[in-house]
Amino acid sequence: MEKAILGLDIGGTGIKGGVLIKGHLEDIRSIPTPAMESQEYILETIALFIESYAHYDYVGIGIGIPGLVDTREGVVLGLANIPSFQHVELKKFLTLRFGKPVFVNNDANCFAIGVHKYGVGRPFKNLVGITLGTGTGGGIVINGQLYSGVNSAAGEWCSAPYLDQNFEYYCSGKFFENFYNSRPKALAKQALQGDPVAIRAFEEFGHHLGELLKVILYSLAPEAIVLGGSIRKTFPLFKKSMYQTLNTFAYPTVLSQLKILISELDETAIHGAVALVDVEEDMVSV
Repeated sequence: MEKAILGLDIGGTGIKGGVLIKGHLEDIRSIPTPAMESQEYILETIALFIESYAHYDYVGIGIGIPGLVDTREGVVLGLANIPSFQHVELKKFLTLRFGKPVFVNNDANCFAIGVHKYGVGRPFKNLVGITLGTGTGGGIVINGQLYSGVNSAAGEWCSAPYLDQNFEYYCSGKFFENFYNSRPKALAKQALQGDPVAIRAFEEFGHHLGELLKVILYSLAPEAIVLGGSIRKTFPLFKKSMYQTLNTFAYPTVLSQLKILISELDETAIHGAVALVDVEEDMVSV
């Protein structure tokens, strides 16, 4: 598409936007999310934010949110960090307001289609995107198309039971906070300075992540798994232990063809949101 596409990432703390023009994101900006306000107030805040981009004459609006979505109707089913944002007819509200096509999906699904369309995942028809940050999210691309499943819940391996909790507990920032009382960024700095406790923290994290990737391989056997989120920047610290665990996967011929890649996109959430507009007509859903 040569014309502009508007992408929004709506989170519990901030609303971020940007415009894709000829394959490049421009005019990236953000505002705080009025998370404790009423649903009506939040919707009006989103609308006013979108209005600030009106001069681009964009062809459609793509939106990623950290929660489950009825993607057919564009209904946000719930957001943990925004109490009033339950069963929100976001697509209907914005379509009536702006008269443009609106597409809404889970932010991890947005990440997966974003890296497939604009990032390191471009060479692959079948890939999984995993976001490693405050939480853990997953998205699936099959034969070049985003697979969202019912209520955009496909790829939610984070909630699958693992050890005494679930995978998110051990494969996100929660692991470092719960077991080492520290944030990943601070621990990474200590690890790079040779701190043995910090080094061990990332070795353990890599092991847990390797177990998650094995589950994904048993489920889908994708060509590539792309890691995103803030923790991806510490990849050299957990790479070795991750691969050591991955090497226990039962099918070496499958593992030998797997590519594990690190997303190079700094604005993956917005890239994924605009990708919804670009590919939605071909999207596979249930």
